[in-house]
Amino acid sequence: MAAVKFGTWRNTLGTPGADREQSRPDKEEAKRQAARIERAAQLLPFQIKCLPRAMALSWVLRDRMIRHSVVFAVRPAQFRGSLDDLHAWVEVDGEKVLGDLPGSWAELHRIGE
Repeated sequence: MAAVKFGTWRNTLGTPGADREQSRPDKEEAKRQAARIERAAQLLPFQIKCLPRAMALSWVLRDRMIRHSVVFAVRPAQFRGSLDDLHAWVEVDGEKVLGDLPGSWAELHRIGE
C-alpha cells in the first residue's frame, strides 16, 4: 500500500458515478463476497489489515455491479493511541458489510455510492 500513491488506485474503488444507475444495492451478495474475502485473508501466512480487504471487496463488487462505498475513518482524538487508529470499511445501502469494528469512528473520506 505504501509503494503506490492513493491517487493511482482511488478511482478503482466504490461505485463510479457513471455506473450508479446501472448498479444495484445487493447487501446479501455483498455479505457473501465479504465473507469470502475474510476467509481468504485468514488463510494467508501474514496479517491483512482493513484497507487491502476493503479494496479487494470493492473490486469484486464493482465487477458484479453492486452499488457500494469504501469509507476511510479515524478514531476521535480522545480514543487514539493504538495501531488501529485508522480504519477502512465497505458499505452497501448504508450498512457495513466488511470492516465493522466497535468503537467511535470519524469519517474522513467516502468513495462511491
